Amino acid sequence: MCDKRTPQDLVVRRLRSADQDDICEHFLRLDGQTRRARFCGGASDESVLRYAHNILRYDSIACGAFVSRHLRGIVELRGLFHSWPSRTEAAFSVEAEWQSIGIGDALFEQMFAMAQNRGVRTIEMMCLKENSHMRYLAAKHSARLFVDVETVKAVLHPSWPTPFSIAKEIIAETSGYS
Repeated sequence: MCDKRTPQDLVVRRLRSADQDDICEHFLRLDGQTRRARFCGGASDESVLRYAHNILRYDSIACGAFVSRHLRGIVELRGLFHSWPSRTEAAFSVEAEWQSIGIGDALFEQMFAMAQNRGVRTIEMMCLKENSHMRYLAAKHSARLFVDVETVKAVLHPSWPTPFSIAKEIIAETSGYS
């Protein structure tokens, strides 16, 4: 029998407006601790839904991790067109029962390739000090960590696009829809 927590059919792809219902449902499924970690504090269902409806704005890219066609994790790059050289913020959410099995890594790798392909020079990630999953993920991918009283800021500096980063994004897009 297959373990429910094994993402053997994991697909990470860019989210589109057709995924809006899945996005809302994903954020509503986040338990209290995961929701607090994602939004750096408490967030009501109403505020989470308001946020979810604005996730696909013009200056953002969001990717989803689908397991058995169910959205289990999201990464967002926000502020893509606000400065040059480009500086963005990345934010992650993975449902509690789907954490620690590689979904965050898969989202991170896709997010990094997409940022790299868009000429992003700085990626910042903020998390609460207690968010060990996010701190581990950032450190694992060689981010510089800056610790404050309650928060940790992780900073990454992608290189320019490479044939590998471009291929990674293209493969994710085509396999996600096949």
